[in-house]
Amino acid sequence: QLQAFGGGLVQPGGSLRLSCAASGFTTGAYVLAWFRQAPGKEREWVSCIASNDGSTEYEAPVKGRFTLSFDNAKPTVYLQMSSLKTEDTGVYYCAARRRLCERSPDAYDNWGQGTQVTVSS
Repeated sequence: QLQAFGGGLVQPGGSLRLSCAASGFTTGAYVLAWFRQAPGKEREWVSCIASNDGSTEYEAPVKGRFTLSFDNAKPTVYLQMSSLKTEDTGVYYCAARRRLCERSPDAYDNWGQGTQVTVSS
């Protein structure tokens, strides 16, 4: 089970932190990913982190602005978003799968509810 928190309204250039709390499958190695879906668009992969070694991957438009971190004790993944742009607006979803990070949403069968992020002045 995954529960996502932290969305909201922020001005361009601002920051926001999303959280995703995981439970029920958190033994062994797994990957936690964030996806986002803008109105009228397909769900797109944003980033992911591996639970065993903390290695991360980011899509090019967010690299250098978004940072993933993972608290294994909780276990919760955090997506720190900075220098936000209007094009970052969308519903953000966290997802989990075993083994490797995949960029297709079809590779994930464990999803949290979405949290809305709106970047607007």
